[in-house]
Amino acid sequence: MRFSDLLHDVCNSVSLQDVWQIQRETFASYGFDRIIYGYSRFFSPKNFGPREDILLLSNHDPEYLKAYTDDEMYLHSPMALWASNNTGACSWRWIAEHSDLMGERQQKVLDVNRRMDITAGYTLSFPTAFSRTRGVIAATAKAGLTQDDADKIWAEHGRDIEVFANVTHLKIISLPIETQRQPLTARQREALEWVSDGKTNVEIAIIMNVSPATIEKHLRIAREKLGVDTTAQAVAKASFFNQIYVVAGGEENSK
Repeated sequence: MRFSDLLHDVCNSVSLQDVWQIQRETFASYGFDRIIYGYSRFFSPKNFGPREDILLLSNHDPEYLKAYTDDEMYLHSPMALWASNNTGACSWRWIAEHSDLMGERQQKVLDVNRRMDITAGYTLSFPTAFSRTRGVIAATAKAGLTQDDADKIWAEHGRDIEVFANVTHLKIISLPIETQRQPLTARQREALEWVSDGKTNVEIAIIMNVSPATIEKHLRIAREKLGVDTTAQAVAKASFFNQIYVVAGGEENSK
């Protein structure tokens, strides 16, 4: 497939799963058959935000992924340290070159990685105009490949891989994003949409043909699901994750 056709398929996808499949297959075609994609709207220099609010996609072994998430290894990964302070692409050779920065927690991650044959690869941290957003891909080279092999692949194809990865990242963050939090129902989304239009609970009740108490119930549950205290915060957070004003079927496409 021509590179332009590949990007065309990504740009015209309306399903997160379709984009994720293209992403996995394309990275594998370049020799990186295990990837982790992470995106947060609540990033800070010290952490990537609440786990419940992070979009995390991966095709790693479930055993590794469980340790990576449940034990919060992603917070202490050596390349996460790099990604927190940089954008672009970085060879995992950076780890050996900056061994003085590796503390006990980083060494623990490296030990787990070695046991799971995750020793060669590249990390991409995507450029952003916002201080609280961060998107990252960790691409692991196929078993048997060394970091020298990965660097040779990148020397030949790195520019194309970076362009492709950036396009898929921009596409993913334009789609409805489902995190570990319980998804909103259609009625909860609709109530939040009317709030964002400046309607009062009474006005929304008339529009939706229910009682004001029912509207307050929808909004209360939406706040609880989104992990916020106020309805204004709920509207903002739902907007961050493209969960309101979704076209028909969009919520199914995002899963």
